[in-house]
Amino acid sequence: MALSVALQLYTVRDDMAADFAGTLAKVKAMGYEGVEFAGLFGHSAAEVKKMCEETGLTPISAHVPYRDILKDPRGVLSAYAKIGCKYVAIPYLIPEDRPGSEKFGEVIQNAKLIGAVARELGMVLLYHNHDFEFEKIDGKYALEVLYDTVPAELLQTELDTCWVNVGGEEPASYVRKYSGRAPVVHLKDFVGQKNENMYELIGIESEKKETAVPFEFRPVGYGCQNMPAIVKAAEDSDAVWLVVEQDRPSMGLTALECAAKSREYLKSIGH
Repeated sequence: MALSVALQLYTVRDDMAADFAGTLAKVKAMGYEGVEFAGLFGHSAAEVKKMCEETGLTPISAHVPYRDILKDPRGVLSAYAKIGCKYVAIPYLIPEDRPGSEKFGEVIQNAKLIGAVARELGMVLLYHNHDFEFEKIDGKYALEVLYDTVPAELLQTELDTCWVNVGGEEPASYVRKYSGRAPVVHLKDFVGQKNENMYELIGIESEKKETAVPFEFRPVGYGCQNMPAIVKAAEDSDAVWLVVEQDRPSMGLTALECAAKSREYLKSIGH
């Protein structure tokens, strides 16, 4: 059975800021069945729920900054539960919270706490990785330490297949590693190689350095990723949703055009 396909709305964040409802309608018209939020742009949970209902999009999930959740886990998660989101994801860790810092141990323990609150609300907590979780702790990837320490009933995976690749692992195989624990899989394509400038592309300042092979995000199916293999792995691992994400537009296209191109590609391979 073909997996459902959603768009991570961070992909079209400028369009969302300018016209929330209109952008949702455009996303639906492209053939996306669901959306994953990255901010509500001042709208209430009730307003967002209504817009999704009117547009016919399923609000599947939301990326909510870890420290924002931590301030008020029940209050923050309740808002997304009201919208109808089944999942909420920790999307990114600032340097102070990452593996190698003293705070990473706290992140792991707090994931248990947040996951328990999510479960009480009928939701599932996900963790969305980048490449820095592939730093090793006592011979094991930090990402694996996280998943081995926090039980599956409190934390599921949202593997970002671009960053898995950049982190040094083969994406399809890594999705299969978490079979049964990977309900949402991020499809993200790219060209180039790991370098010091990658995080500039997701809005994180760094000291720019010249690189022989520039890193660039691409629409799904237009980069170096073996997308048919990744999608098959997601199917085999009992995933429920494929989520398209492109942090920056490329190929001379707008963000919306990139999202449309990704959706057309997935239709061409049966999804």
